[in-house]
Formats: sequence, structure tokens, C-alpha cells
Amino acid sequence: MRRLLLCVPLVAVLTGCPVDFQGWAGMKQQPKALPYRESGFFEDERAMRQPPPGTVPRSRRGQSRLFLTGREGPDAGSPDAGYLDEIPLTLTRETVERGGKSYEIYCATCHGILGDGASQVARNMGLREPPSLLDLPPYPDGYYFAVISEGYGLMPAYSEKLSPEQRWAVVAYVRALQASQRVRLEDVPPEARPLLLKGGTP
Repeated sequence: MRRLLLCVPLVAVLTGCPVDFQGWAGMKQQPKALPYRESGFFEDERAMRQPPPGTVPRSRRGQSRLFLTGREGPDAGSPDAGYLDEIPLTLTRETVERGGKSYEIYCATCHGILGDGASQVARNMGLREPPSLLDLPPYPDGYYFAVISEGYGLMPAYSEKLSPEQRWAVVAYVRALQASQRVRLEDVPPEARPLLLKGGTP
């Protein structure tokens, strides 16, 4: 009797699952929208949908809109809002080095290792060469963040490839590049000058 009672829930589960000749039909055979496929349900026939304006992924809860956009003021989500003047991260050597790794992967291809716009890709771009990051006007840090996030001209957006923290770290590295190309030898700490003159990294 006890064994019979244990089999009752199993029978109930099995009767609720459709079975085909190849085994369990499961979720693979149910109607669903696949990424990058057409969908007749929506007017634009795109299965992948844009999130509603102003929404924030669950993983970014607790982060301010200013941190996520680089813009400040009551209209921080608007392109017309002002840009944040300073990087909203605690700047450490590790932060700048992380930004340097992301820069070398995503940015140096066009803007050059030094940020001077000298690269093989830049030389082969006949329509418009990437600008030197060293000669730009004194834009605020939030401007750089917004350009990295949203793209500019021929430059694509990198918000899907880099997290907000990574994008701010890239901004920090760009600032380090700009400062390093304009620094005078007498501004370098005395203990670091010999290594710098040898071409090393202090």
C-alpha cells in the first residue's frame, strides 16, 4: 500500500508531460522567439526587444543614473544633460591598469596604443580617421564615458561589451595617457626617473 501511494505523484507528473516517439518533447519544441530571428507577433517583426526607457538591469540596482550615464542634473538620462566632471570611482593603480587592458582590447586598434590615433586600422580608414585622444578639447570625464557607452560617428557603442565600471576605468586610463604624454621629466619622482629614461614602467 505504501509503494502504491508513492507512485501516485509520479503518475500525475507523467500524465502532464507530452511524449513523442523520440522521447520527451520538453521545452525545445514549444513555440518561442529565438534571438536575431523574425517574429510575427510584433509590428517590426523583431524577436529581440529594446528594454523600456529608464529601465536598469537587476545587476545594476543601487547604482545611480549618474554613474550609469556619465550625465548629471535632473535630466541625466537626456543627451542634453550636463556631463559629470570627475570619475565616480576610487582611483587606484589597479583601476587604471584594468582600464588599460580594456583600452588595448577595444580602443587601441583605432586610437593607437598611446592614444595618438596612430594605428594600422586608422591609416586604412579613408572616410574619417579616428581622432587623437591627446589633442581633444578639455572634455569632462562624463563626456568620454558617454561616448564609450553610446558611440560617436563611426565608433560603435561599447555598453554591451564593457560594464559601467570597466568604462569608467577606461576613462581613467585615457586620462593617464593624456597626462603621460604631457608630463615633464622634472615632474616625475626622482626615484622613478632612471627607469623611465630606460623605457621602463615606474
